[in-house]
Amino acid sequence: MHYMVDISEKVEKIYQLVDDGCYFTINRGHQYGKTTTIGRLQKRLNDDGNYFCIIISFQYYTDKMFADEEGFCQGLLSRIHRALSLEHKEEAKLWLDESVTDLRKLSKLITKRCTGKKIVLIVDESDEASYSYIFVQFLKLLRGKYLYRTEGKDFTFHSVIFAGVNDIKNLPQNTVITIGDNEIIMRSPWNIATDFDIDMSFSAKEIETMLVEYEKDNHTGMNISEIAQEIRDYTSGYPYLVSKLCWLIETDLGRNWTLDGVKDAVKLILIEQSTLFNVLFTIIEENKEFSNLMYGLAVIRMYYPCDVYEPTMRLGLMFSFLSSNTNGLIIHNRIFEIRIADYFVAKNLRQWREREIIQSPAYEIIRDSVFNMEKCLTQFREHYEEIYTEKDLKFLERDGKLIFLTYLKSLIKSKGFYHFEPQSREHGRIDLVVYYLKQQFIIEMKLWYGDKRHEEAYGQLAGYLKSKNKDRGYLLTFDFRKKPDEKITESQWIEWDGKQIFDVILNVVPHHREKK
Repeated sequence: MHYMVDISEKVEKIYQLVDDGCYFTINRGHQYGKTTTIGRLQKRLNDDGNYFCIIISFQYYTDKMFADEEGFCQGLLSRIHRALSLEHKEEAKLWLDESVTDLRKLSKLITKRCTGKKIVLIVDESDEASYSYIFVQFLKLLRGKYLYRTEGKDFTFHSVIFAGVNDIKNLPQNTVITIGDNEIIMRSPWNIATDFDIDMSFSAKEIETMLVEYEKDNHTGMNISEIAQEIRDYTSGYPYLVSKLCWLIETDLGRNWTLDGVKDAVKLILIEQSTLFNVLFTIIEENKEFSNLMYGLAVIRMYYPCDVYEPTMRLGLMFSFLSSNTNGLIIHNRIFEIRIADYFVAKNLRQWREREIIQSPAYEIIRDSVFNMEKCLTQFREHYEEIYTEKDLKFLERDGKLIFLTYLKSLIKSKGFYHFEPQSREHGRIDLVVYYLKQQFIIEMKLWYGDKRHEEAYGQLAGYLKSKNKDRGYLLTFDFRKKPDEKITESQWIEWDGKQIFDVILNVVPHHREKK
């Protein structure tokens, strides 16, 4: 509430679009800072002194407003009047006109009021009305006036901005609605919009600007650049998550502005209920294809090339749950990734309990708040045959990582969390970082591809341990070779390139066991 990230550079870029007379949409996920950005833009336009800035919202519209043209016209003018009345009372009065009962009359009023003025119309939560036939007709009106203005034949809003989760130029496309006895195919007329490609996530440097202001008042002694980078690493700059982590450190964690404090805040945010997570898991529960995509990304760590026209990917990108980089499609940030993985782990854990699978008791692995990862991996290896049989082989090949995460999560519970490193997908290799209280463990999980590749894994893990300034790590290998008569190498510690590595090979083709 009291400290905010300096987004002046982003606002200035948006201002330039407005100053150029562009019409565009700002479509980002829930709680991505759209409304805050619009407020900053309004101040920038007011400071300029050459603009009348009108900000309205369709969030709480009534059915009457979109029932017919008269309801829409009067509802729109009423909102415009209210938006202007605080700072421009005389201008606000000019927009009240009860004779405007259809879009043709509305067009004339817009021409009259915009002649000789630079008026910017910003519609927040515009996607609330995107499936309305009347709203699409309003878009056509704006498009027509924009084109005529370009030809010098009309006056209209200098710039129009629509903000929401969904991009209105895509949402209504090919939607069939019924008007009276007729079916009408709606297609978005918003093809005049300029592309909006401004990155609205917060960089580490931008997060620093908020922490600098906070530190001036509170003198905590935090390492500002280090904390800002850690917050960025977990959130990828998602505005709500950045703000929430800082709020938790301030209110729930005794102002523990350290790297451990950030991790403790992550633990808290992972178990909270929020609108953002509610939206995410509602889509996962209701959309099977989206659920499979998220499972593939968060648990199996599959590679998907990003295609913005593929409907399931487009859905995730639109809600900002997904993003893309040179490695293809990715989950937007580490917190989302952890939370999504936890969701699938929880479902698998419930299935274990339904099958009455016995797990290792926590007291064998955790003593005096110290987590014994060597014991954890050893016990996991010893118990896996009690969990799955040979008929589960197809499931094991695809979901072996989920099995281990389920086993691990049942032990660390809310006292810790884990995340995958994004750059470790090559050669079937996955780096898992596990936190339990103040302890950190680095585990590389991979598939068996032969002795040579297994030795390469030692080198990869040793190199990763060096980059993290750690002396020991753990290698968990899933071996699918059918070798029931071959002795499996015992779990062992080895030294490689000055690093200690606990090597665990899990033969996931169950051995034949004599029945008692």
